[in-house]
Order: sequence, then C-alpha cells, then structure tokens
Amino acid sequence: MDKESGLFAAVRQPRAAGIAGLAFGLILIGVLLLLQSATPTSVDESGTWTDDEGRREAISAALALIPFAGIAFLWFIAVVRSSFGHRQDRFFDAVFTGSGLLFVAMLFAAAAVLMAALSLVDAGVARDPEADAEAWALASALLGSFGARMAAVFALTVSTAGLRLGSMPKVVAALGYATGLLLLLTPPLPRWAQLLFPAWVMTLSILVLVREHSTRRLPAA
Repeated sequence: MDKESGLFAAVRQPRAAGIAGLAFGLILIGVLLLLQSATPTSVDESGTWTDDEGRREAISAALALIPFAGIAFLWFIAVVRSSFGHRQDRFFDAVFTGSGLLFVAMLFAAAAVLMAALSLVDAGVARDPEADAEAWALASALLGSFGARMAAVFALTVSTAGLRLGSMPKVVAALGYATGLLLLLTPPLPRWAQLLFPAWVMTLSILVLVREHSTRRLPAA
C-alpha cells in the first residue's frame, strides 16, 4: 500500500488532536467567562443588556473568539475521528461526529443571535426591550440547553469509544461520563457546570500530548 501523503499523515498525529483540543478548551472557557460576566442578573435587566456598554464589550469580545473555538473543535473532531473512527462501528462514528457538529452549530447559532442584536444597536436602530430579552433568551437556550446536550452526547460517546478501544484511562473516561451526565440531566446549568466540557476536552488533550511525548522518547527497537 502506498504511503499516505504528508498532509494526511500530519492530520492523524496525536499531537494535532492535543493542540486543537487545548486551543478549543482555552478559547471556549474564555468565551463562557465573558458571557457569564455579561449575563443579566434579573428579569428586568434581560431587556436592557444592550444599553450597558460594559456588557456589549464583553459580548463582542466573546463573539470574536467563538469562530476560533469552533474551528479548533472541528479540527479536534477530525483528528480524533481519523485515529479511531475506522476501528469503531458506524453507530458510534455517526453519533460522535453528529453530536460534535451539532454542538458547533448551536455555538455559532447562539453567537449569530447576539451578533444580530448588537449590529442593530451599532446601526442606531430603535430597540424594543422585549426583543432584546428574547434575543438573550434564545441565545441562552441554544448554547446552554441544546448545545450543552450535544456536548454531553459527545463526551459520553468519546468516553465509551475510548474504553472499548482501551485507549483511554478509566479515570478520564469516568470524568467524561460525569461531565456528560451532568450536562444532559441538569437544566438549567449552573455557571460552573458550563466549564466542565471544555475542561474535560483539555484533560483529554493533555493526556494525548503526554502520551505522544512519552512515545517519542522511547528508544527505537
């Protein structure tokens, strides 16, 4: 069989998955912290969040980071899928890939809703407090409810696949199951729980990088 081209060989390197996962986790944690800092603290504030310059700046910064988080996560999915997808049955492969793509779609959809609201503010369009409240509620539902469920399915599927293949330590898989179940069964999510998914992806990525480093240091047979 011919050797794979340099591009495809590089894509399948564990280091690429580790770096992409770390980038995703760090960026998404930053995004979530920025959005949490701008979250209205009462029902009354939910209709006036566009009037607060500090909130708008925090949300704008989060929106600028979200595309990079999505790209890093797509890269993470591609590398992980290439490393064990051909050894998994089609059911796990479909659920793993589909849940990851839907998570990114929900993340981008929530960002689009907030960006549309801010664009109207920047354009000087007269705003209705009810419309601002609905925009915030819709973005929160997309990311905090539906996006969190897709992240849960992703964590549960990857943890199961890792255990079946024997490529994931039981501790990391247990953390994946705990993260997935909490995201799946806890509506609405407390603020700290929103950080669990990127933290778990970072933990998995660090494990991949450590293993890659250890493998490279082993003497050739």
